[in-house]
Amino acid sequence: MPSTENNRVLLEIKDTVAYVTMNRADKHNGLDWPMVQQMISTAKSVRRNRDIRVVILSGKGPSFCAGLDFSAVAKQPMLVPKLFLKWPFGKMNAAQRIAHIWRDLPIPVIAVIHGNCFGGGTQIALASDFRIARPDANLSILEMKWGLIPDMTGMVTLSRLTRLDIAQELTMTGRFFSGIEAEGYGLMTRLADDPMADAEILAGQIAQQSPDAVAAAKYLFRKTWKKDTWATLLWERWVQARLLGRKNQRIAMANGMKKDADKKPFVRRRSFR
Repeated sequence: MPSTENNRVLLEIKDTVAYVTMNRADKHNGLDWPMVQQMISTAKSVRRNRDIRVVILSGKGPSFCAGLDFSAVAKQPMLVPKLFLKWPFGKMNAAQRIAHIWRDLPIPVIAVIHGNCFGGGTQIALASDFRIARPDANLSILEMKWGLIPDMTGMVTLSRLTRLDIAQELTMTGRFFSGIEAEGYGLMTRLADDPMADAEILAGQIAQQSPDAVAAAKYLFRKTWKKDTWATLLWERWVQARLLGRKNQRIAMANGMKKDADKKPFVRRRSFR
């Protein structure tokens, strides 16, 4: 059944894991304006819920996300300024925000990639903390086909995940490449025949840890990756000071001395920004 504007993105919370599912299966989860809006609002909803510890981001149907829906753009010319113009005091436009919101969440995001993952879909995946893909996933930095460059935070994430020559070659050719190739380029965390099952195992492992320490680790990596040594050491001290002696840190210390059956549950995570 074709999706409607009311259910472009699905959110289901199981225990402490949020399942966020793009829901335009009939369009290979192509990004139109309602989906952009709902992706952003869903991420905001996840951020507000401090009981959530991990996000699993996936696409319903045959593909993860085929990128921007250019047929929707052709029918709605005003979609272009909505996506690519930003408010004067904003740091990014809507096209950039739809990917950056996952990188900016204070909890880990695991992207589950299958089928087609093109253009904006690739950039959303790269903005996740972990990417688990089927070996036969079909990826492309496809913007070159339309005479464009990747501008949905791709320049931020590509520079942290792969070499310059690889990023340039994939961008300048717009060619298709498999999940196997993507892993070789450093763009995938791992491959799996059932990436959702692997994502759930990883989510379970992360969810067992102190939610404050996990959030702090994500924050610290984002602030220090590729920074110089002295700035990194300063950030380490500052973030660690925000953890020491807090309730979840005390619970982690106590649990470390106990058997699994006797361990106490952690309390709601603190926010790290």
